[in-house]
Amino acid sequence: MENPFLRALPLALLLAACASPAAEPLPFGGDPWPDIRQDRIHNLLPGAMDEAGVDTWLTLCRENNNDPLARHVGCENAGGTAAFLFFRTPEGVKPVAISPAGEATSLAELGTHEVFRIERGTSIWNHVVGQLEAHGAQRVAINSGGRAAADGLSHTQYEALAQGLGEDWMARTVSSEELVVAWLSVKTPEEVDIMRRAAALTARWEVEAYEQVIPGEWTDLDIANYLEARMAEAGVGDGWSPAQNPAVNSGKDRGHSHPTERVIQPGDFIQIDFGIRVHDMWVTDIQRFAYVLAPGQDEAPPEALEKWNTAVRGSRAAFAAMKPGAYGGEVDRAQRVILDETGSVPVMWGTGHPVGYWAHDVGPRLGGGNLGRELNRNPDQRLKPGMTFAFDGFYSWPLSDSTTKTISVEEMVVITESGAEWLTPPQDDLILIPSR
Repeated sequence: MENPFLRALPLALLLAACASPAAEPLPFGGDPWPDIRQDRIHNLLPGAMDEAGVDTWLTLCRENNNDPLARHVGCENAGGTAAFLFFRTPEGVKPVAISPAGEATSLAELGTHEVFRIERGTSIWNHVVGQLEAHGAQRVAINSGGRAAADGLSHTQYEALAQGLGEDWMARTVSSEELVVAWLSVKTPEEVDIMRRAAALTARWEVEAYEQVIPGEWTDLDIANYLEARMAEAGVGDGWSPAQNPAVNSGKDRGHSHPTERVIQPGDFIQIDFGIRVHDMWVTDIQRFAYVLAPGQDEAPPEALEKWNTAVRGSRAAFAAMKPGAYGGEVDRAQRVILDETGSVPVMWGTGHPVGYWAHDVGPRLGGGNLGRELNRNPDQRLKPGMTFAFDGFYSWPLSDSTTKTISVEEMVVITESGAEWLTPPQDDLILIPSR
C-alpha cells in the first residue's frame, strides 16, 4: 500500500488505511502469565535464592503505588498493605501471603500462595514475624537496592518494616537486588517463544513502514504514525514510553528521542527503533535501517554500503561472543575491536542490554569493553542460558556540522547452552527506498 496522503490523515483514518479487509490474526492467544508465573516461582526462584544466599524473600504490596514486581510475585491486586514471603525449603520454595480479608479469598483461589487472612485495618507484622520464626528464617531479602526493579520499598514502608520486625529481625535483612537479577534475567522456554513471535512481528512492521515512505513527502513522524496505527490495530502496547516509541530518525544522531517532522530526503540513512508489549508483560526492542536512493539509483553507493557492512560485521562479532559464561564486557569488546579497525567514531553506548519485562531489563549489561580500559569482568555480568538480549551493530561517522550519524542495527537473541540464537532473522541487507 502506497498513499502519499497517509500522513495527513487523523489516527482513526490511518487505522482504516492500515487495516486489511480481514483483521490479521495475531500469534498470541489467551493470557499465559498465571501459569508462567507459577513455573517461574517453583522452578527458577529456588536457584535464584541459592545464588543470592538468602532463605527468605519479603515483598510488601499495596494499591495505587505497588511494588515494581507485584505481578511477578502475585500481589498485583493488593488493596490494603499485604506481605508476600517466599521461603526456601528442601523441597523448593514455599510462597506465603499475609493479606487483608478483602483480597485473601481471591488470592487463595489462585493457588499460588498459602494465604493467611487478617481483618482489615489490623497490622500484618505479628503475622509476618510469626512466619519468619516458624520457618527459621536466617537471611531475609527485602526490596531495597540499586536496581529499580528491586527497590520497591518506599521510605514510609521501610520505616513500618523496621518497626514491625524489630532490631533482631532487621539485622537479618539484606537487599533483594542480587536475588531479583538472578531470577528475572532468565526466561522460561515459554517466555522465549512469546518473545520470538513478538520480535518477528516488530521487525516485519518496521519493514512494512519503510515500504510506505515517499522521499520528499514523508517525514520521520509519518513513519512513527504508521507504526503506532499498526499497534493500535493489533491491540499491542508500547515497548517503552509512547512519546519515544517508535524513535525514527533520518538525520543526525539524536539519541533516545521523539520523531520529528524532518522530511526524508535522498541520501538519508533512516533509523527505526521500535518495541511492542504483548500480554502487557513482554517487550521487544529492534532497530531496522534503510537508505534513500537518489533519482536514477537502483543500489546504494559504495560508501554507504561500506558503513552498513561494517555495522553488520560488528553485530556478528558480538553475536559470536555471546556464550554461556562469557562476560558482558567481552561481548562489548568483540565489537569495539571492529570499530577501531574500521575507523568508526567512538560510540558512547554499550553493545547491548537485557530485554524482556522491560526494554532495558535486569541482567548483565553488554558493556564495559572500551579499548584502552580494563575489561569489565564483574561476575554479575556473566551470561547464562535463558537470558534474552537486544544488542546493536555499530558504525558511526562525523557529519559536516561536527555532529555524528550512527548505524545501530539492533537485534534480539536468547542465550542457549551452545551460544546465542536469534529471536528473529537479523537484518543482513540495507533496506533501499527508491525516490519517486
